[in-house]
Amino acid sequence: MKDIIIQSRKIGKHHPCFIIAEGCDNHLGNMDTAKEMVRHAKSAGADAIKFQHHLPDEEMLRDGVPMSANFNMPLYEFLQLYALTLDQHRELKRYCDELGIIYLCTPFSKKAALEIADLVPAFKIGSGELTDIPSLKVIASLGKPVILSSGMSVYEEIDETINALKPINEDLLLMNCTSEYPPKYEDINLGVIKKLEERYDIPIGHSDHTPDIYTCFGAVAMGAKLIEKHIILDRKQPGPDQSVSIEPFELYQMVSGIRKIEAAMGAEKKINDLEKPIRSWAHRSIVTLKDIPAGTLLTEELIWTKRPGTGVPAKHIDSFIGKKVTKDLTKDYLITWDDIER
Repeated sequence: MKDIIIQSRKIGKHHPCFIIAEGCDNHLGNMDTAKEMVRHAKSAGADAIKFQHHLPDEEMLRDGVPMSANFNMPLYEFLQLYALTLDQHRELKRYCDELGIIYLCTPFSKKAALEIADLVPAFKIGSGELTDIPSLKVIASLGKPVILSSGMSVYEEIDETINALKPINEDLLLMNCTSEYPPKYEDINLGVIKKLEERYDIPIGHSDHTPDIYTCFGAVAMGAKLIEKHIILDRKQPGPDQSVSIEPFELYQMVSGIRKIEAAMGAEKKINDLEKPIRSWAHRSIVTLKDIPAGTLLTEELIWTKRPGTGVPAKHIDSFIGKKVTKDLTKDYLITWDDIER
């Protein structure tokens, strides 16, 4: 598996998980809100914040698309009212650069991708566009990494897309995803992460739509090298992805938790330096249970195992049973090899 580089940040098997705070359209077109989301994402330690670029007439027909979540209007009308303009995306890109956080954006049409091509270091593609191979070929040809979400799809569809794009652009990343808002936990299938990695040999991530942070931890433990999580400033405020978004303090907890899980993912069984002083008192040694006169044959009624572990290790007790002691021993004494006939 080759590493993928997004704005100097390496993503791959031996690198920290790339964490994306998904601002989506929870800003409702308000730039102050969008910028506050950027600040919180940066403060929480996310690697990137992502917004969406919608051109409704390029993206969908006016009819046939359901009502927008939490809003009593069709999605087309919602986007006409609240989607960010290209100039607003440019402003957010500049603001992200000032704060030192990577700006990403999901285009929902070929034209939208072409408009933001000079703003983003990579393209993030939503699950609904996974099978739009004509548009994806154009996006792949722009020469930037492409992150593909895989909700609502089967392996054969993912195969078709990967096979169509790889000859054009080898810098592909794939996200495990369940396109339910929010999903049932039994539908998330974190075990798919390893299967996707085995099947495609590219960095695999997880785009999460749960209302909390726990499955993101599980995804990282399963090998996810990217995490995407929706954010909202306040869940009490309306937003199209309100039900699947976390607040800033939860984003901080998620990022902090992921970094701790990564630190804990070693696979070497050893005695660590901080364990050694504990081991010395917590392990068991062979000790006397009562006063024992010289010449006595040792039995289990006379010796057994107790802490600390600074004497003869407990595993050797059978070598002491039946042996004569060479001197008088007092109760609660850490018996040694020199105290028995050899």
